[in-house]
Amino acid sequence: MIPIILGSAALLGGAAYVARRRLSGPSLKKHDSQPPLFRDCDPNSEGVTKVNAYLVENFIKPAAEAGTKLGATVGWEDKRERFEEAGLARTDLKAEYRDDWIEVEGRKIHGRWTLVDGHDPDRRILYYHGGAFTVGSDVSHRPATVNLAKRTGCAVFAPNYRLMPENKRRDTISDARAAYHWILDNGPDGEAPVKALGVAGDSAGGNLTLMISNYARDNGLRQADAIYALSPSTDSTAASPTFKQNLETDLMLQPLLRPMIKIPRSLLLLGMRKSIAMNPSHTDVSPIFADLSNLPPTLVQASSTEMLYGDAVRYVNKATAAGTDATLQAWSHMPHVFQIFDDVLPEAHDALDEAAAFFRKHGVAKP
Repeated sequence: MIPIILGSAALLGGAAYVARRRLSGPSLKKHDSQPPLFRDCDPNSEGVTKVNAYLVENFIKPAAEAGTKLGATVGWEDKRERFEEAGLARTDLKAEYRDDWIEVEGRKIHGRWTLVDGHDPDRRILYYHGGAFTVGSDVSHRPATVNLAKRTGCAVFAPNYRLMPENKRRDTISDARAAYHWILDNGPDGEAPVKALGVAGDSAGGNLTLMISNYARDNGLRQADAIYALSPSTDSTAASPTFKQNLETDLMLQPLLRPMIKIPRSLLLLGMRKSIAMNPSHTDVSPIFADLSNLPPTLVQASSTEMLYGDAVRYVNKATAAGTDATLQAWSHMPHVFQIFDDVLPEAHDALDEAAAFFRKHGVAKP
């Protein structure tokens, strides 16, 4: 009996090892580094203290009360409502929000243009909102779209791509690609070819941003003039070292991702494969595993204390090694996607100013 048990254990262990190797993709450890900080921020500033209190109240406590579990398929309605309410509460964000629809394969994808006075309709920024592919919309992410519109003079369009878990990850990717095709020939006033194009996105939206950068190159489409990713998820295998190292300092992602930390890696990868119905190292969901050469100029901003920081470091290092003009701006002690807290964080305005200068340098923003 003992030899049978040992043999079965060996087979299971071998299968787990093979699955891990197949699902995890090649090692990215050679792209690890400790880049110098772009800005060293005060962890005890008034703004950081206010944001941390907000995150505890709206992320940490609700997760603890709900008993958040990995792969949960209920409760998203409440989370989405909270995100919407946060966007609507920002009555200081003055702009025109113009509805538009992308028609593709007999269905419509809704989105909104964010427009400010004096905008150039032919200079466009396609903005993919974040929210772990499960929450968020053009409304929740108005702090990002309005600030980019004001600083660049561009027409900013945020598509409301299909969300998980009621939809598949492939649906999200499909909608993101449809939006890219569409914005090349459509502006806020109707059909018109784009003159200058930027693509931006935060967190999950940053993942879509970097995915679309690869997609446009690989499919012979007009490439964006510049790419801007805010705290992007670049590796869906969750392999970067800061995923664990920064767990306690990332108050936004900690409630959602803490359950993953305790799962053996082989089982985690298998679970991810089932959840997204794709290999987690596939370049459509983990753009870092793609060839990163011949991509548009790319600016990545991230906090050195957030869980996805390693994703940003590895992506920029690999892209730079491949010859792409990629830059990482690392800010210390900031929350995940700190740019959306522009109402309390001066650092958010500094980061957005840097993004506007980047878009101006590469011909996207108005001179």
